[in-house]
Amino acid sequence: MKTALFSVVLLAASPVGAQDPHAGPDMSDMEKPASPAPASPGPTMETPPPTAAGSGPPRAADAIWGIEAMAASREDLRRTHGDFPVLWFQGDRAEAQVRDGAAIYLWDIQGYYGGPTERLWFKSEGEGAFGENPEDAEAQALYAKAFAPFWDVQAGVRHDIAGPDTTHAVIGVQGLAPYMFEVDAALFLSTRGDLTARIEAEIDQRITQRLILQPRIEANFSAQNIPQLGIGTGLDQIEVGARLRYEIAREFAPYVGIEQSWHTGRSAAFARARGEDRSATSLLVGIRFWF
Repeated sequence: MKTALFSVVLLAASPVGAQDPHAGPDMSDMEKPASPAPASPGPTMETPPPTAAGSGPPRAADAIWGIEAMAASREDLRRTHGDFPVLWFQGDRAEAQVRDGAAIYLWDIQGYYGGPTERLWFKSEGEGAFGENPEDAEAQALYAKAFAPFWDVQAGVRHDIAGPDTTHAVIGVQGLAPYMFEVDAALFLSTRGDLTARIEAEIDQRITQRLILQPRIEANFSAQNIPQLGIGTGLDQIEVGARLRYEIAREFAPYVGIEQSWHTGRSAAFARARGEDRSATSLLVGIRFWF
């Protein structure tokens, strides 16, 4: 009787839910994973603008300075930063050369009038012995249209001033290639049906802010022999040179330099027939200018 009563008392003193010591762990007391936070409701909707917000002038500056004053300012901005015509002229090479003991003058000038995307170009170059008429001279009139940043396609006419009286149709490109190479390339179709081409490239290498070295290369090609001009098929002539100039002002720079030229292929045979060497070295001095 006493034993049974002791068991009842002991059971009553045990914690509620006590488990058998031989049973496994009670998983009921382990923390349950927290439920995910509710999604953000998003930003609070803005209040609509007041009805008076659009009642002012279309440009805020007009409300301060007046419409007439700002119209004059905008017109000045358009003239100085917009599509307006510009006149530019450059004497790229105006020089005297000593070649095979002879003194020679040479010019290479160009310029344009027009806007940033459409222009009228003028080009002329030639050379001759001092005291004599030019041995080789030409003038070009071209229309140019931009087709890419820094690049124009050009089309027009070229007329040979010296030598046989010849006019050519011209198509070419001119612009700034990667690494700052200035490139001018053109095809020429003469009234006789002669097809020739020319490509020029040069780059400015600054030594100081005013002292600049300019390597230059020019190559001339022909699709056929032109005996009256001493031009042979293929690569006719190539010139490689360098000019070191000092910019007294940005627009005016005297220079000295050296240039090597070669006649190749059939053109070399034409040169020998005229009593000339197939290659020549020229020492030169000149002025580069622009405005």
